[in-house]
Amino acid sequence: MRTSAETSGSANIIATTVVIILFAITALLYYSGIIGVPLLVVLIIVSLLIGSSIRIADQWEKAVVLRMGKYSGLKGPGLFFIIPIIDQVSSYIDQRVRVTEFRAEQTLTKDTVPVNVDAVVYWTVWDVEKAALEVQEYVKAISFIAQTDLRDIIGKHELADLLQEREKIAEDLQKTLDSNTNPWGITCQTVGIRDIIIPQALADAMSKQAQAERERKARVILGTAETEIAEKFAMASKEYADNPIALHLRGMNMLYEGLKEKGSMVIVPSSALDSMNLGVIGGLASLAKGNEPQK
Repeated sequence: MRTSAETSGSANIIATTVVIILFAITALLYYSGIIGVPLLVVLIIVSLLIGSSIRIADQWEKAVVLRMGKYSGLKGPGLFFIIPIIDQVSSYIDQRVRVTEFRAEQTLTKDTVPVNVDAVVYWTVWDVEKAALEVQEYVKAISFIAQTDLRDIIGKHELADLLQEREKIAEDLQKTLDSNTNPWGITCQTVGIRDIIIPQALADAMSKQAQAERERKARVILGTAETEIAEKFAMASKEYADNPIALHLRGMNMLYEGLKEKGSMVIVPSSALDSMNLGVIGGLASLAKGNEPQK
């Protein structure tokens, strides 16, 4: 598999096959006495030149051809021919979408917090001529410029922004990278921030802060519930004050609920027994409970 870092075309099976066939024909002619040694040497040289003129570029590649050191054009994909000695394939440019990992270690945020950020950028070569002629090693250049831009982005944001607005920061970084790499014939399509690592002491402090915040919210919710319950009880007390029969029925229901469970003990104030005549009712209920047949 060729890469964009190659500076010359690699041998291909078609060129090798052609050279072998030409060598075989030349040898057959020589051993048959049809040609002599001078012509044999000439045919061997011609066979090598023909083989070196045959090149192949894969479907996703473009070959950059230089003629006498000057840019001649692009070839491929597929089979193509060059002029031996005069032409040279300087590189094969891969036009597929590629991914580059980069990171910023111990970089200070706007609020002076050291963080480690891991990110990836997806990019592709859209102009092969610019990528071949404008920059020497564009793969390394993308990695270095991505790391530099990431450090700049981190220094302009506080830690809370990095943690909460990760997608927006990645989008801003993608636009910055794309503007820097477009003159090279390269476009950065997507940037993803994979991980943001903060100091362990700060992580523990933030965890305690979040726990305290959750506890505060729980207490607020509990207090709100108690307030609502008190309001409902106040409304119920007004209803019971104007309707003693309803209060009597409520007391009977409460006593019944308490006596449903076998072996339960209910303590009722004497004032309630006198005001609602619960003593007789409770006795009858207990007597009925005791007379039930045992299973």
